[in-house]
Amino acid sequence: MSSILACLLAIALWAFPTCSAFAITAPAPQSLGAIPGLSKVFAGKTPELGIQDGKLFPCPSTPNCVVSQGADQDHTIAPITYTGSREKARELLTKVLGVVPRTEIVTQQENYIRVKSISRLIGFVDDTEFYLPEGEPVIHVRAAARLGESDLGVNRRRLEQVRFALLDLGV
Repeated sequence: MSSILACLLAIALWAFPTCSAFAITAPAPQSLGAIPGLSKVFAGKTPELGIQDGKLFPCPSTPNCVVSQGADQDHTIAPITYTGSREKARELLTKVLGVVPRTEIVTQQENYIRVKSISRLIGFVDDTEFYLPEGEPVIHVRAAARLGESDLGVNRRRLEQVRFALLDLGV
């Protein structure tokens, strides 16, 4: 399977040399992707996600994950800070996530939002989580690919784009 994936990636990079990895990764959730039949193969199973003891789950050892709580140097990412109310931060975060291409909000609670993003060409699924603890002006984040070793930095870039969008909105 990994040789097939390598070939598909090589084809994608040859066919779209000017596209960034984010542009390639981030189809509508209902889409089957550009290569028919592969979206279900590369979707993977939903891992254990959520909040446990006030923290998002740690990253696996693979480099396709980042988290803002308790990570080693390779997996760490800064949380998103805000200055207004938690309710306003959650509202703006939901609006931003609503316009991220090929991204669907799967779970939304008072202190937690989970989305899944599906890559355009092959149908890889990434799970992204946002945890808004009560009493702290911070949004903890976690993003990970369901399959594979590397995500080519896509999850980190997606979270940084969300951070910058929220900053632009004055969070």
